Amino acid sequence: MTRLSVNLNKIAVLRNSRGGAEPDLLRAARTCLDAGAHGLTLHPRPDARHARADDVMALAALAGERGVELNLEGNPFAPPRPGYPGFLALCREARPTQATLVPDDDGQITSDHGFDFARDGARLAPLVAELRALGCRVSLFADAGSAVEAAADAGADRIEIYTGPFAAAHASGNAAAALAACADTARRARAAGLGVNAGHDLSQDNLGAFLAAVPGIEEVSIGHALIGEALYQGLATTVSRYLALL
Repeated sequence: MTRLSVNLNKIAVLRNSRGGAEPDLLRAARTCLDAGAHGLTLHPRPDARHARADDVMALAALAGERGVELNLEGNPFAPPRPGYPGFLALCREARPTQATLVPDDDGQITSDHGFDFARDGARLAPLVAELRALGCRVSLFADAGSAVEAAADAGADRIEIYTGPFAAAHASGNAAAALAACADTARRARAAGLGVNAGHDLSQDNLGAFLAAVPGIEEVSIGHALIGEALYQGLATTVSRYLALL
């Protein structure tokens, strides 16, 4: 069964737009879990434009109370700065079940590419080892078609296939090539001993087609589309509809 981890960054964006504590990130997280979500995801960035370090610790406590997984995403190469201690430092304190490493820069609106494993594999390896020593399962963000075998060489447990290009192709009505690339990437990853996650721009509209073409996905992390759909359908209802697709 594919597991659903709800990314709550967009709740934090809305909260931060006015300051204060509303909407309440923890209330949203509890609502998602009560509706059946299997886990929670946060991607705190160094500029704190949405999820912050204190959000990470609050969700880590909630995940521990509820016995669910916390997936913490971030760029392990981004240096610390005031208010952001660095990704590995957050993981040392929060001890997420899964640490998903993503090569995003400050200027990116959202994550839009995976690692270049030929370039980054050697410097990822010691960071992966440190995270695994903390008890974290480690997933590396990967483009469809990339050399995911090198993610296994770096010591990772899983990859997360970046599904943005698939979602764009699906919206244009011509997703066959993108799906084939994702399916081949997943097959090669599993052959290398890796588990396979997927995420980015997945939605109720395209998730069924993706899972039908790319079997064996262990987890999808969905935030932007889910929170947008929840504006019209309600948060609990939206989570339930995703679970029905899974």
